[in-house]
Amino acid sequence: MNLKNFFSGKSNQNTNGEQLIKIDVNRGYEPSEVTIKQGVPAKLVFHRTNDAMCLSKVQSQDLAFDEALPLNQDVEIPINTDQSGEFNFACGMNMFHGKVVIN
Repeated sequence: MNLKNFFSGKSNQNTNGEQLIKIDVNRGYEPSEVTIKQGVPAKLVFHRTNDAMCLSKVQSQDLAFDEALPLNQDVEIPINTDQSGEFNFACGMNMFHGKVVIN
């Protein structure tokens, strides 16, 4: 597997037509802003490679998730794409931020 493509933050569709957006968690979120098509099922796939405790959790009040990010594991978080807009997420200590744009 080409890790550069895996962590590109680009939306890939799986066999179910679902959008998969991969986000590397190392020195923050890469990419820190992702765009998702409205009305198409989507998942953010976080992969943490930094052992800093701050990055061991990702949360979003806007998108209603609060998830632990174990080191070197993929964590898939389903995203409701019914409404368009800009939705923020952050680490557990609110030091690193990211944004999901649905349009």
